[in-house]
Amino acid sequence: MKKDGTKRDPKAKSETTPHRFRVPGFVTDQDIGLGEVIRRATYAMRIKPCSACERRAAALSHWMVFTGRRRS
Repeated sequence: MKKDGTKRDPKAKSETTPHRFRVPGFVTDQDIGLGEVIRRATYAMRIKPCSACERRAAALSHWMVFTGRRRS
């Protein structure tokens, strides 16, 4: 429940924007999701992704994004 006594809409939470973390020097000018970071690391270790790994990477990338620039 909200402070005003109304109930929260469960669908509204699923359509939120991803969390953005500014990491200077780590990322170039483009944004990169957490799932993409993990995918690149596992690819470098020569681990082949399965379909579940691809879905998990997409979900993680939607949940958290690293950026190297400030938002204006």
